Amino acid sequence: MDKEIVIPTDDPVRLASAQLEELDYRELYRTYSSQGRKSAAEPRIIFEVLVYGYMCGIYSTRKLEEACRKRVDFMWLLQGEPVPDYSTFSRFRTGRTKDAMEGLFYQFVRRLEKMSETEHNEVFIDGTKLESKASRYTFVWRKTTEKYLAKVKEQVRQEFGRRGIVGNVTLNKLRVLVTEEQVTCVKAGISFVHGIGHRKPPEQRAWEKLFTRGNTRNSYSKTDPDATFIHMKEDHMRNGQLKPGYNVQIAVNSEYITGVAVFSNRTDSGTLQPFLRHLQRQHGMNYRDITADAGYESTDHYLFLQENGQISFIKPIHYEAQKKVQIATWPQGKYAV
Repeated sequence: MDKEIVIPTDDPVRLASAQLEELDYRELYRTYSSQGRKSAAEPRIIFEVLVYGYMCGIYSTRKLEEACRKRVDFMWLLQGEPVPDYSTFSRFRTGRTKDAMEGLFYQFVRRLEKMSETEHNEVFIDGTKLESKASRYTFVWRKTTEKYLAKVKEQVRQEFGRRGIVGNVTLNKLRVLVTEEQVTCVKAGISFVHGIGHRKPPEQRAWEKLFTRGNTRNSYSKTDPDATFIHMKEDHMRNGQLKPGYNVQIAVNSEYITGVAVFSNRTDSGTLQPFLRHLQRQHGMNYRDITADAGYESTDHYLFLQENGQISFIKPIHYEAQKKVQIATWPQGKYAV
């Protein structure tokens, strides 16, 4: 027998729903095709259920489905829509809607500032390492690639000579050459393949070894090229083994997370400038005071912040050691004020 679901007026689910209802969901709906099978529930409602589930500490898609079937607050949030199964939640947060969800996040951050919950006076930045789902034994190291690259450069010089290309081997010339080779492969019926059961042609192997790694990384994973092999904070094997992972940077203001970005750089120092540019693009303005730990200290960062009119509150790397030296050299009976 159907009964009215009674939720207190000051319940967190009502507050979350009221705030999320005022966001612009047009970009989210654009990711869904007008043709084909209709979604099990409204995308807006799935998003609201995900957000409220995170507020309640529920991150598992199976537990989200269970909550929608058994908990009154989740039933109220569904507004009579059918209960999405765990695979629907999984596809929603890992599929083509990822960019739209990031846009919704920054919409909410801007709304918090309009409500005077946050401001742009200061920001606290820190990072953490998250392990990739890629296999741990699919690494490609920079030194190995550079040894191979020397042989490839010699082959490229010979190819330049055969084609009448004059001058040194440059990246732009090589890109033109690779583009021409790709066109030649297409005309000859040679296509690049991926996945198990496919044998890559020599042309594809050479291209991947040359361009997948990038200039700022010493390694990448064959099954997840964006992941870099780094030391994790939680080493359950306790052998210092490098694992494929990502460097996630988080910005906090007024106890709210106001920015998140994922990088392939294994150090925090290499992520500060791109992360601040990312925040500026999403917020439309810069933070005044930048606070971070010693892992972000760099002369380049100090100059970058000075040029942008921002104040640095980055802890020096040798601050603790310098403090001990100063204490040891103070005259007896005198203390610093």
